[in-house]
Amino acid sequence: MAIDDPVQGPETDDRPTTPAGEAPETATSTDTSGGTGAGTRTGTSTGTGTSGGASSVWSALRPLVLRLHFYAGLLIAPLLLIAATTGFLYALSYQAEKVVYRHELRVPVGDRTLPLSEQLDAARAARPDGTVTSVRLPSEDGATTRVLMSTPDAEESKSLAVFVDPYTAEVRGELTSYGSSGALPLRTWISELHRHLLLGEPGRVYSELAASWLWVVALGGVLLWLARTRTSKRALLTPERGATGRRRTLSLHGSLGLWAATGLVLLSATGLTWSTYAGENIGSVKDQLGGGTPVVSAALAEGTGGAGGGGHEGHESMPGMENMPGMEGMAGGDIGIDLVVVAARQAGLDGPVSVTLPTEGTGYVVAQTDTQFPVRLDSVAIDPATGVLMDELRFADYPLLAQLTRFGIDAHMGLFLGVTNQLALAALALSLILLICWGYRMWWLRRPTKERKLSAGRAIPRGAWRKVPVTALLPLAAAVALIGWFLPLLGISLLAFLVLDALLALRARVRARTARTAGTART
Repeated sequence: MAIDDPVQGPETDDRPTTPAGEAPETATSTDTSGGTGAGTRTGTSTGTGTSGGASSVWSALRPLVLRLHFYAGLLIAPLLLIAATTGFLYALSYQAEKVVYRHELRVPVGDRTLPLSEQLDAARAARPDGTVTSVRLPSEDGATTRVLMSTPDAEESKSLAVFVDPYTAEVRGELTSYGSSGALPLRTWISELHRHLLLGEPGRVYSELAASWLWVVALGGVLLWLARTRTSKRALLTPERGATGRRRTLSLHGSLGLWAATGLVLLSATGLTWSTYAGENIGSVKDQLGGGTPVVSAALAEGTGGAGGGGHEGHESMPGMENMPGMEGMAGGDIGIDLVVVAARQAGLDGPVSVTLPTEGTGYVVAQTDTQFPVRLDSVAIDPATGVLMDELRFADYPLLAQLTRFGIDAHMGLFLGVTNQLALAALALSLILLICWGYRMWWLRRPTKERKLSAGRAIPRGAWRKVPVTALLPLAAAVALIGWFLPLLGISLLAFLVLDALLALRARVRARTARTAGTART
């Protein structure tokens, strides 16, 4: 996320700089950062560096990486700054929800819990225009039961959540709930701001573009920082003591970037999984590798009618189900949500669960919702007429790729490890904000001063790719083309950078030719 050149070797913050548009002076140093507007200098670097072929290849690649890092930081950093700021707010929104909606979410602990059927009746009485679709049972003592309803005015992916006191069946309130995580209005608003700037589908281009470039900028910065020569290994991981000005900013930027790089790359990868264009490609690859997320089958067998159906020949009910209270005369009808939960508990679904009510041709689906580690995300489908366990899906049976995808998405959303996960996300977002601000500050400090106070530091000179050996350039070009196809917005924006750079180069040549012509005319 830097917009600057992490130059090698000793440097002086008050040294003269090369004005934009002028050629840099010839330097005796082996540093390749001349032409960035920082000026050139003589001197030898302290510390050790790589040697041999690897060193020569990196010497050729470094200007190219540096130029890409510069332009990506300059042009993509504003999008990353928005994503980081809104992501920081989102990470804190989970705890904010508990405060803002405390009345709806919390109740005094009572002596006994009422049957779920009574709680559903209370929710239906409060909102007779709604149709109950699912119920989230309280996850702990003192929590309310969340009854989710579809209503005529509900937006896509949103439901009406009616909060019911499980001890008294009192309706505590109703709020709009979004998505599988059950985000309430505050978190939903921040989430939509983070995902598409409240602009709907067109706005998702911004977040996908930011996620597409985040890993490129992070890894490029790591390469530049690791290759920088230094006097001690400590300077690699911690800011340089006693440094001032631009050198201090560079030290802060580099060391923090190294610590945050892994998390930023993971955020980029997980964010892309549900993006519009790259997400489609990722989904196709997952399916081809057999890593699609399985779903429990709740379809009733042909000839059965669920809530109004007939017999269930060939199925056996859960052990002891026939002796449960309320089972008498229930064949061919609906055993009710309370007995469905009992059947799910017998099937091993402990902890917090949600119950999806049956629709025409389907049964109940009971799913665990505990994303804490170790996760409890098993699900079962239960016949509404007999309590028969029709299908079960254990999280342990998910394909490995599907498990990793679930872990990654939950971690990106702050669900995987609860508060710990949310604090880690907030720290990463804050780190990215600081990295971007420090990058812009270095760019500003490197500007030509006095004569051009409003100008800024330049990128490394053009033509860096010509210095890369063909044996490295061809595989690199092929890899870039493949990545650009797989991540379309990255490829398109990179092509736009190249076009912009070519136009700027053309303008510079025209100006130089005009200046030479004018000089010749004067002589």
